[in-house]
Amino acid sequence: MPSVSLRHSVRAIILDEDDRILLCRFAIPKPAGTVVWAAPGGGIEQDESPLAALRRELREEVGLAVRTDPPHVWHQEVVAPGHAAGYDGVINDYFLVRTARFNPRGTLSDDELAAENISGLKWWHPQEVASYGGPDLFSPRDLAAPLTALITCGVPAGPVLLGL
Repeated sequence: MPSVSLRHSVRAIILDEDDRILLCRFAIPKPAGTVVWAAPGGGIEQDESPLAALRRELREEVGLAVRTDPPHVWHQEVVAPGHAAGYDGVINDYFLVRTARFNPRGTLSDDELAAENISGLKWWHPQEVASYGGPDLFSPRDLAAPLTALITCGVPAGPVLLGL
């Protein structure tokens, strides 16, 4: 059986004081016109710990400095060729970051963000995610359900396994 190469990434569930979640708008070139709203974060570089990667990604993408060790709340494995360029899929570990609402602006330029397919940032109320009926997708696809559970029940004893 051939080995599967998965990209290991970290993502932050950033919630403000009103339980709004900050999501990145990813405009994916293939298939053409696909837009996915997902938590900020990205790949773990060689010799980098998951939390160091999370801190770096949040500084770069949204301009948030995380000084504590946020709790690991969700785990997702997606094995699907084409899901992550150059890989057979992705492993996403999600960490909960609570903060006061802020105007997101990271250290990356607009061109650098565009190179990562990020074309916007938006605060979403969980009800907006649950009731959204437009053409864009969320990652995970059922984001409203685990997000509502996280807000209602608090930090789980161990990371919750997510689907696609």
